[in-house]
Parts: sequence; structure tokens; C-alpha cells
Amino acid sequence: MLGRSGITYGPRGYSSLPTGLFSGRPQSMLSRAFARKSILRHMDWLLILVVCGLSALGVLLVWSATQPGLVQQGADPRTYLKKQLLNVIIGLFLMVGVSMLDSRRLRSLATPFYIATVVALLAVLSPVGSDINGAHAWIALPGGFQIEPSEYAKLALIAIVAMIFSKRATSQRGVGLPGVKACLLAIACAAPLLGLVVIEPALGVAMVLVVALATMIVLSGLRLRILAGLVAIVGATIAAAGGLHLLQGYQIKRFTSFLHPAANLSSAGYNAAQAKIAVGSGGMFGQGLFHGQLIAGNFVPAQQTDFIFTVAGEELGFVGALIIVFLLGVVIFRALRIAARADDQFGMLVASGIAVWFAFQSFVNIGMTIGIMPITGLPLPFLSYGGSAVFADMIAIGMLQAVHRHHSVFD
Repeated sequence: MLGRSGITYGPRGYSSLPTGLFSGRPQSMLSRAFARKSILRHMDWLLILVVCGLSALGVLLVWSATQPGLVQQGADPRTYLKKQLLNVIIGLFLMVGVSMLDSRRLRSLATPFYIATVVALLAVLSPVGSDINGAHAWIALPGGFQIEPSEYAKLALIAIVAMIFSKRATSQRGVGLPGVKACLLAIACAAPLLGLVVIEPALGVAMVLVVALATMIVLSGLRLRILAGLVAIVGATIAAAGGLHLLQGYQIKRFTSFLHPAANLSSAGYNAAQAKIAVGSGGMFGQGLFHGQLIAGNFVPAQQTDFIFTVAGEELGFVGALIIVFLLGVVIFRALRIAARADDQFGMLVASGIAVWFAFQSFVNIGMTIGIMPITGLPLPFLSYGGSAVFADMIAIGMLQAVHRHHSVFD
């Protein structure tokens, strides 16, 4: 029965609001959002949650690492907090935007993105580029911001190599294996990226590019004799690099200090020694966030970027550091899972390349902090300070989501 106010009365006089006013519309919105072919339903939400957790933790660690120094300088102690928070927010938008793309659209964008990255790397070596800590790797932007094209070289390499190997035409008996031409073309496309990154110089990024390229070549299905020939060529190239003295002086010192850490504690070995002391001083549960004595004293150089793991070690302890390693492992595992379930070779190679990128870079960054790897300028994914690094990491997660959605929709 309908009363004057439009409220429906039941048989015993009890009133009830119209179901469409509050309950119907939200239910319909949720049902549409998570419909069978909707984007939200086919996202890897565990991967997104872990990435958001790592990013939030990274913001706190960057704040803790930079606050004492800014207070001593009389500057705003939340400067890096605001910058890193802005980086993460922009990165999340980039991740969502790339996630919306179809994997076929990603493949079509591989070539333009590759060309844009090469142009940006060339611009770095021109007067437009700026020099920081001996590396000519940045382009200054208005408002005090900077862009580091070498971070996007990882994405460009993975996308272009995956596109080249996935272009193999399907034969009547199935998908044909890539041959020497495809392999040489992939190496030829990777060469400008590697060469320009080495010239900067950014040895750490070059290592990531080489490892990602090698992994994708192996996973592409090349015959063993071709792989053996490539191994011989790589070995000869490494020997030539050593004989021609292509490494910079500070890079040689880093390797020397890694092999003989106590030989030169006043310069090259200082970073490694202080990093190990900071990590060891945290004990089991750490000294507490914002309470690290070595971090507050700025004893560890670049503690908000390359050595962010020292902040976690001292202030969060062994348990906190282990949680970070576990979360990074989850990201890598989900990437490998997406690669294993990909519907095409392009998606498989993209996800595999990203997984290897994150795994190798995390291992090198944490390894140099605890003394099992030489010091290189590689940030810890999702945790280290830096806009370009955060943006590249988030775009990679978006690419993983695009590959995952393509499989889920057609599963």
C-alpha cells in the first residue's frame, strides 16, 4: 500500500523504502563493474595490492631517510615525502592507463615507444642533458623535476624484443621457431639502447638490459646451436671491453672494493661498509621508523635512492627487511605466473622480461647493500626515491595487467 510520502506499507503497517533508491543502484553499479568482461574483474588484484603496499612503505622509508638532513638544513622536512607521494600517485595513474590497453595495442605501441626512448637517450648526451654524480643521465624539466630516460630503456627493450620474436608467422603445423634473422634484429634494436646507456654511463641499467635481453632470447625458442654462438659472441665482447678499458675509473673502483672491501674504506669501500653496518645495527625488529641513528647521521650515502634497503634494515630490522623481500618475491612470482598463462608469445615474453628485470634489479640492489654484489646505481623497485624509476615500474605493472586481462577475458 502506498502512503502520501511515497513509502510502501506492508500488510501489517510496516514501512519500507523503495528498493531502487539506495540498494538497487549500487548493486547495479557493482554488477556492471565486475561483469564477466569488465576490466576490474580481470585485474590481478593481489599484484596491485602488493605493489601499493611496497609503494606506501617506500614513501615512509624515503621520508625517514631524508627528514634529518632537511631539518639540519632548515628546509621543509616533508619535501621528499611530498615528492615521492606525488611520484607514486602519478605512477598509479600510469599503471591504470596502461592496464586499460589491450595486449595487441601494446604490441602496436612498441615501435613508437622504442623510437621515443632512443631519441630521449640521445637528448641526454646533448646540451639538454644534465650531469649528476658523474653520470650524464638526466633531462631537466620545469618546476625542478627531472627525467631519466635510461629507466624507460628497460620497457622499450622488453617491448621491442617481444614484438620482434612474436612476429614469426604461424605455419600450418603451429607457431614457427624464430631464426637467426629475428635474433639479429632483436640484438640490433637492443644495441642503440645498450650503447647509449653505457655512454652515460649507467652500468647498472646496462646490466639489467643485457640480462633481460638474454632471457627473452632463450625463451623465444631459438635453437641450441644459435644460443651457443651467441654465448661465444657475448664472451668475446666482455673480454674486448676489459681489454679496451671501456669501464670508467669509478666503476673499476666499485668492483675492486667489492673484491677487497677493506682495502679502501676511505672512498670506494666506504659505501659498502656503512651499508652493512646500518643493516646489521637493526637487529631482529629494528630501531623503529624515524629512529635510525646511522640514518639520522647520514652515514650512508644515497640512502633514499640506491641504499634505501639500509633504512629498512636499521629501522625495521630483519623482520621488516624480510617482509620487503617477500613482497618483492610476490610481485616476481605473479609476473612469472602471468607469463606462464599468456595466450601469445608477445605476452609471454613481455611478462618474462619484466619478471627478470624486477628479480635481477632487486637482487643486485639488496646484494650490494649486504655485501654480496658490487655497488651499482640501481634503485630498489617501488621503494627507492625517484620519479622515472617509479613511473617505469608502474608502467611495467600496467603491462602485466594488460597481458593478464587478455588471458582472463578469453579463458
